[in-house]
Amino acid sequence: MIRLMVWVFALWLVAAAALAHKASDSYLSLETTAAGITGRWDIALRDLDEAVGLDGDDDGTITWGELRRRAAAIQSYALARLKLESGNRPCPLEPGKIRVDHHSDGTYAVLGFAAHCAAGPERLTVEYRLLFDLDPQHRGLLRLTADGTTQTAVFAPMAARQVFEPASTPWRGFVQYVAEGVWHIWTGYDHILFLLSLLLPAVLVREAGAWRPAPRFRDALWDAVRIVTAFTLAHSLTLSLAALGYLALPSRWVEAAIAASVVAAALNNIFPLLHGRRTRLAFLFGWVHGLGFASVLLDLGLPPAVRLVGLAGFNLGVEAGQLVLVAGFLPLAYGLSRSPWYPPAVLRWGSAAIALLAGVWLVERGFDLKLLSFPS
Repeated sequence: MIRLMVWVFALWLVAAAALAHKASDSYLSLETTAAGITGRWDIALRDLDEAVGLDGDDDGTITWGELRRRAAAIQSYALARLKLESGNRPCPLEPGKIRVDHHSDGTYAVLGFAAHCAAGPERLTVEYRLLFDLDPQHRGLLRLTADGTTQTAVFAPMAARQVFEPASTPWRGFVQYVAEGVWHIWTGYDHILFLLSLLLPAVLVREAGAWRPAPRFRDALWDAVRIVTAFTLAHSLTLSLAALGYLALPSRWVEAAIAASVVAAALNNIFPLLHGRRTRLAFLFGWVHGLGFASVLLDLGLPPAVRLVGLAGFNLGVEAGQLVLVAGFLPLAYGLSRSPWYPPAVLRWGSAAIALLAGVWLVERGFDLKLLSFPS
C-alpha cells in the first residue's frame, strides 16, 4: 500500500509540474446602455499565443508589431466564442481597437467591442466559450454594469451560458465565487504542496532523533488543526488586504515566494530543524499565499461593495476546499504511518520530490524561465 501511494503521489507531482504558474483567466467587462452594450475583454497574451500564434519569430517575446499583425485573427477567434442575446434575439458584436494592458500576472491584449441589441439589453444572456477547448481549467471573469449596478459571474466549461436580470443583486455571484475558491485551492498545486509538506509529519512524533507513529489519531488531528488554522488566519488577512487594495506586491515576487515556502516546508521534513514550529511556518508563509489568492479578485476591478461579496465567497470557498483536502489526507496518512516504510518512503522521499519540484518553480518564477515543458 505504501508503494502504491508513492507511485500515485509521483504521478500527481508530474501532473503538477506543468502548472507552475497562475491559472488561465480572462476578464470580460460589459456595460449596458439604452443604445446597446460596450465591452472590454482582457485576454492574456500567453493564451492568445497558444490559440492563434503571436510570436512570429519564436524568440519568446511578443512585440506590439506581432500583436498588431495578428489583430484580425485575435478578434475573429475571441468574438466567435462570445455570444450575447437580449430577449432571445442575438446582439451582433462589432470589433473595436486592440490595446495592451498589464495585470498582476503579465501582459494582456485588450479587445474593445460593441454589441447592438434590437430588444434593448434588459434581460441579457451571455455565452462564453473562450479557450475551453484548449484549457478546461480556464475561467472567464465577468463584470456586468447596468444602471449603476454591478454584477459578477464566473464562466467555466460547465457554466458557459448564463442569464442576467436587471434586478439581480451583487450577491448573485456569491455562490459562484465560493465554487471559484474551491476550484482555486484544488488546482493550486503550490498551495496544496505547501500544506501537504506541513501535514506529512503530523501523523508522526520525533523522539531521540527518530520518527515514530503518533500514538493517537487525535494527537495528529490536533497538530493538523493548529497548522491549518494558522495558515487560514494568515492567508485570509493578506487576501482581504490585497483584494481591498491596501496591499500590493509584484506577482512575480509573490509567486516566487510561494514556491520558496514549499521548498522550505519540504526541506524541514528532511532536516527537521523546525519540526516543533511548523505552525509558525504555516502562519509566516500563509501571508504570502494570501497575496497569491487575491489576484483573481484584484484584476477584475470590481467596485468596493461587489468586491466584498466576491471576497467573502472566494475566501469561504478556499477554506472549504482546504478542509476537504485535509479531511481526506489525514486519516489516510495516519493509517499508513503505522508502517515502518512511511518515514523513509513517504515523508523523506516525498518531501524530497516536493522540494525538487518547488525548486524548479522557484527558478522559473524568479528568473521568468520555462524549465519544464510537457507535450499537449
